[in-house]
Amino acid sequence: MTHRQIVIIGAGVSGACIARELSRRELDVLVVERASDVCEGTSKANSGIVHAGYDARPGTLKAELNVEGNRMMAQLSKELDFPFINNGSMVLCFEESGIPKLEELKARGEANGVEGLKILYRDPVSRNASGDKTEDTSDNAPVWETPASAEPNISPDVVAALIAPTGGIVDPFLLNVAMAENANVNGVDFAFDTEVVSIEKNEGGSGYILDVIRHPSLRNHIDAETGDRISADIVINAAGVFADRFHNMVSAGKINITARKGEYCLLDKKTGGYVRHTLFQLPTAMGKGVLITPTTHGNILIGPTAVDVEDRDTTDTTAEGLSGVIQTAGRSVAALPSGGNIITSFAGLRAHEDNGDFIIKEVEDAPGFIDVAGIESPGLSCAPAIGVYVSEIVDRICPSEIKKDFVAERRGITSMSHADDDLRAKCIAENPAYANVICRCELVTEGEIVDAINRPVGAVTLDGIKRRVRAGMGRCQAGFCTPRQTAILAGELGVDIEKINKKGYGSGLLDGYNKE
Repeated sequence: MTHRQIVIIGAGVSGACIARELSRRELDVLVVERASDVCEGTSKANSGIVHAGYDARPGTLKAELNVEGNRMMAQLSKELDFPFINNGSMVLCFEESGIPKLEELKARGEANGVEGLKILYRDPVSRNASGDKTEDTSDNAPVWETPASAEPNISPDVVAALIAPTGGIVDPFLLNVAMAENANVNGVDFAFDTEVVSIEKNEGGSGYILDVIRHPSLRNHIDAETGDRISADIVINAAGVFADRFHNMVSAGKINITARKGEYCLLDKKTGGYVRHTLFQLPTAMGKGVLITPTTHGNILIGPTAVDVEDRDTTDTTAEGLSGVIQTAGRSVAALPSGGNIITSFAGLRAHEDNGDFIIKEVEDAPGFIDVAGIESPGLSCAPAIGVYVSEIVDRICPSEIKKDFVAERRGITSMSHADDDLRAKCIAENPAYANVICRCELVTEGEIVDAINRPVGAVTLDGIKRRVRAGMGRCQAGFCTPRQTAILAGELGVDIEKINKKGYGSGLLDGYNKE
């Protein structure tokens, strides 16, 4: 049986941000993840939105951590070299009767500490700055900004909009990867393809015993499932939609998480620029509703739906769900450029806890067991602040010294599609593989793919490459580049090509492969 001081369950964005913060201290930390890579659960299928923080009720953890995470994101993107754009967001109102709800959101955001919030009106001449009706027809009447002036393609049905200039967009995959890489460089270990099946309190004293199954894995160099046990002084439960199961194994006070599925459509880059802000509609009881947003890479993303499901692994899309996304999103703009511009669709799961707020604390009847549960929207925005929050809890339980040699910065993979001519020439001179284009849609080269595989916590699957360098994310959706990526993976990992998977064990690409 292996002993570790701290075990984090889950290598999604919350787990990775916690790992990065803990890596600042002289601690022994292991992250266990049942999938083959980081960012394989909720974190892989979300909107990539850095929310401003006006939606959560004041006084909740969601509100506190959203605003703080938002404030941290720009500096972190510079330190860890992941894409982040402060594009601002708008909440659209289509009926006069909805304006009080918009004003309520503004007041809520101001109570949470969100800066710069204001409401824009379609007919601002008849309103003053507070939104009250006025009649000012003089030549000296002020020139008011309107929703249409802020966002030219907005629907003419919009009567008012709440604008939040601190809202932004981020690459959710590269945020997750960057945090995990930096944590690993600073001493945190990762055990992938390692599924926790049970947790029990250590009868011999403090701490916990975790029973795990190690699945067939190119990382762990095993071809069959094997069992193992890990003991830990502290367990951090960042297991997404499964967090309630682990909590309920060690605590008499039960919690319940519902998996809430959201379906999305991704539009071709040629639609880029159609909207500048992230466009929300007034929220409902099920969440923030269907949005339209630019991505950091120039696409347009629409979605998600919100449907509670029993299967916590289901990520299928439905004709009904995608049709609803397109129809609802179309209400926000004058003419949604969907149709032939949709290049892919996908679905993700959000972990909704019955009480509606995050649960981040040491469990009262399970000392040393820390829940990070119910992390639904705005979880991505909150993740950096969650890392700090949990690190402070750990330090109260187990005080430790700050590392003198902590490496705070990380450089990402050089992108040939974004590099200028001088940088391209320099990279190619140093390594000719940067001149060998593998993915034509996204202009991804062999050099970038090799780097993605050989970095700390590197890619071992096609999806792992895709999330790090975007090979296969373009118009053809890997139709042309899959064989070449597969061959590169096999060569770099030193395995036969039939062992290469799309996303982990059980997702092999080749059936009946004959090496002869």
